[in-house]
Amino acid sequence: MRPVRLIKRAIRAVAPPVLFLSLTAYFGWNALHGAHGIRAYQDQLVLQQQAIQAQQDAKDEQAVWHRRVLALKEKALDADILDERSRAMLNLTRNGDIVVPYGPHDQLF
Repeated sequence: MRPVRLIKRAIRAVAPPVLFLSLTAYFGWNALHGAHGIRAYQDQLVLQQQAIQAQQDAKDEQAVWHRRVLALKEKALDADILDERSRAMLNLTRNGDIVVPYGPHDQLF
């Protein structure tokens, strides 16, 4: 009966630390890999940066279109510029015109 008592005593001595260590390991793993853990937080930060960049791109595009719409108002239209743009879009010139080519990334206005 002595060995059985020794086994029970050993189990009673080992069981609580093993239980607490396993709970600590479980919660530690969830703190890193869980749905609200550190890695999920880092993924959310990346998504936030992408959303901020997309918002900035949309604002830049909106500013470009706003500038173009303002250029179409009656007071902003200049007959010479209108003639120049129409000839550039149609790829036409008059005799005696000097043609200055723009690079593919240069904006005309």
